[in-house]
Amino acid sequence: MAKIEKPSDQWREQLTPEQYRVAREKGTERPFTGDYQVSDAQGIYHCICCHAPLFENEHKFDAGCGWPSFDRPLGRNSVEEHSDTTHGMVRTEVVCSHCDAHLGHVFPDGPPESTGLRYCINSVSLEFHPDE
Repeated sequence: MAKIEKPSDQWREQLTPEQYRVAREKGTERPFTGDYQVSDAQGIYHCICCHAPLFENEHKFDAGCGWPSFDRPLGRNSVEEHSDTTHGMVRTEVVCSHCDAHLGHVFPDGPPESTGLRYCINSVSLEFHPDE
């Protein structure tokens, strides 16, 4: 599948300023402020930019970190992971595999009874579609 690419001005028209800052400029929303941080409704979280399905509420858990946390993406090809050495840290960035939107980071401190991973995702990079 080909990547969805748009010029910056088209992304700016489509997204709110905060969505653009986080998803397109690799920003981070303030902790404990996102809409989906404490939501436990059943459904699928989609990319705010291209609407691709990314995460399932079934794999969401409360990590206490201030951002929605998942132990795995929806599918093996839903997201991509890249090395991130900004801010004097070594982390693994998580992006949408369809449009390269910045979603957040993955850390090896998730629930040991599942994957052991914590996908720490910005709420503003997601849109929620509840189960019907």
